[in-house]
Amino acid sequence: MNYEGKTTEQVERGTARIPSLTFMGFAIGAMVASAALVLTGRKQLGNFVGQWAPTILIMGLYNKVAKEIAVPRREGIGGNAGYGVTSQGASASGAPAGF
Repeated sequence: MNYEGKTTEQVERGTARIPSLTFMGFAIGAMVASAALVLTGRKQLGNFVGQWAPTILIMGLYNKVAKEIAVPRREGIGGNAGYGVTSQGASASGAPAGF
């Protein structure tokens, strides 16, 4: 991750400014809109809108990863804070990182 392009860095910095709860709100909104469309008889459009929710949630996950790991590491704060990760990528107990 130390050798990523300028575009990737700009995207990560931009997405890190968006609160994580925003993505959750948009995903729930897409589910509600989908249900409303299906209940009003517009099943095909409802299915289309309903498929936005997983995509929005994945964008939120990317946002969280960029905010927690990539941006702090790039700014010299030190990524993986609070995860118990050593320099070898494993926790102090020997388990893989994040466990």
